[in-house]
Amino acid sequence: MSVSTHRRRGFAGRTRSVIQASVLLTALAGSAALAAAPPAPGQSAAASTAPPAHLGQPFDVVAGESLLTVLVYRAGLLSAFGHDHVVACHCITGMIYVPDNPAQATFDLRVSVNQFTVDDPAMRAAEHSRDFAPHVSPSAQQAVRENMLSTRVLDAERYPDIVLQAEGLQPSPDGKPGDILARVLVQLRGQSRSISVPMHYEMHANEVVASGQFPVEQTSLGLTRYKAVAGALSVKNGLTVRFRLVAKRRG
Repeated sequence: MSVSTHRRRGFAGRTRSVIQASVLLTALAGSAALAAAPPAPGQSAAASTAPPAHLGQPFDVVAGESLLTVLVYRAGLLSAFGHDHVVACHCITGMIYVPDNPAQATFDLRVSVNQFTVDDPAMRAAEHSRDFAPHVSPSAQQAVRENMLSTRVLDAERYPDIVLQAEGLQPSPDGKPGDILARVLVQLRGQSRSISVPMHYEMHANEVVASGQFPVEQTSLGLTRYKAVAGALSVKNGLTVRFRLVAKRRG
């Protein structure tokens, strides 16, 4: 084999390495990040209708016993260079109000975005999935988290909380006791969106436990999915949200 052939092959190998390194750096800087989208036509920063009045016995949400988890999935031709992400926190606070008729229950909750963790090894391992291998470097975790909280995504400095308010409850179509469909007003980055959230609740003498899992599209929250390398490395529009709320009777 000639010297020139060796040189060409060596140059090609180095080029592939540079491309791969660039892709990986791009993934660390923004993979699974969400970019803010402009308000949809007719969508303002304020809610179109006021949430219903709070009635009944108040229950305080216990942040340490409650958990919010968001699963973000990679996409694109170069998805093998990124990884799926687990964003989670014990950071839900607020109140649940339960009147004599549970169908008229309401809630007013806040999620502190600055308390979100990204790809915590224990949280990833708890998914029991090859898509969430527990080994993600601390530098990658930090890079993704910083991007997520930055002004182009959640803008945590200006909007430290996501606000969740009940707009109304109705029985779940499955007809199972304790299953309901909640219409939730989500206030995120100064914009308001309404989404439907299926959940299951259990009422005890001094405690309410609500839990659920549902898909939601980033665009329905006023966010735009991350893309890089001309879209070859990106995240899916669809997220999976899982939650467990534990609230104790006040007084």
